[in-house]
Amino acid sequence: METILALLGLFLLSLRFIGVQSMGVCYGLNGNNLPSKQDVINLYNRNGIQKMRIYGPDPEVLNALRGTNIEVLVDVPNENIRFIANDASTAANWVQNNIKNYSPGVKFSYIAVGNEVSLSSDVAQYVGAAMEKIQNEIASAGLQNQIKVSTSISAGLLSISYPPSQGSFSNEAKSFIKPIINLLVQNNAPLLVNVYPYLSYMGNRANIGLDYALFTSPGIVVQDGSFGYQNIFDAIVDAHYSALEKEGGSNIRIVVSETGWPSEGNPGVATFEYAGTYYRNVISLVKSGRGTPRRPGTGIETYLFAMFDENIKPGEETERHFGLFFPNQQSKYGISFN
Repeated sequence: METILALLGLFLLSLRFIGVQSMGVCYGLNGNNLPSKQDVINLYNRNGIQKMRIYGPDPEVLNALRGTNIEVLVDVPNENIRFIANDASTAANWVQNNIKNYSPGVKFSYIAVGNEVSLSSDVAQYVGAAMEKIQNEIASAGLQNQIKVSTSISAGLLSISYPPSQGSFSNEAKSFIKPIINLLVQNNAPLLVNVYPYLSYMGNRANIGLDYALFTSPGIVVQDGSFGYQNIFDAIVDAHYSALEKEGGSNIRIVVSETGWPSEGNPGVATFEYAGTYYRNVISLVKSGRGTPRRPGTGIETYLFAMFDENIKPGEETERHFGLFFPNQQSKYGISFN
């Protein structure tokens, strides 16, 4: 009995460790009142945040990351994609200047070739080719087992997301996503998905309850065959798994590359209380390591958006209020990551 209890304790500890390791925070720079980049890295370390997403290879951030244990998801900005796709030497230079020059001092985990590239943009047609060229350069450097190349998509590529088992990419999206899926399968890389229950709730308040969006429902809200859904976060992730299965990507893992809830900018919905509830509950989900109904027990690697409110970020007012910390480095919601 003592042996069994000891093994159970180790198992539970390993689950907790996996959960903590699977939590990251996105670090945006669209603020004129943010701490120095070295101070930000120190803040990550003090709070035990061991994964970071950055939206471009900022040299000052990368230099501050040298010698830390923080794993980095770095974006190839959308505006660079066409040039990389059309010129192998441009891809080689990008990897040399932004990855190899910092590795192994900086622990890169993923490269996201583009963030939410719009299907209607003139960039969309180049994403697959750019991913392939970056992948070739990563492989040439012998880093293919350490660094996975992907792209970060929004839920807008799905034409059907309800119920999750019927999740499918739109006909327009299929020509974009199919070559990406093939590359991910070939290289055992995940698909990066930005998951925002806030946006789902705002887009369909007549049919989506606030408790379903905030993880506060006391029971199953959606029964989908043998799968029961108590929150829409799980449902969105599983809808993408269903869509991947339909396009030959059954073995692809999903990494949630962004998720968050704004604290201001939309009265009655974007509130301090709701945002704190959302972040605490999504952290609890990730730390549990339980996965989703469709992928139980596998954990959901997740990056919270974002480290700070960004006061000069363009777009709607809510875009400037996703921070987990105030610019003075004080925790906004008193959340513990340790």
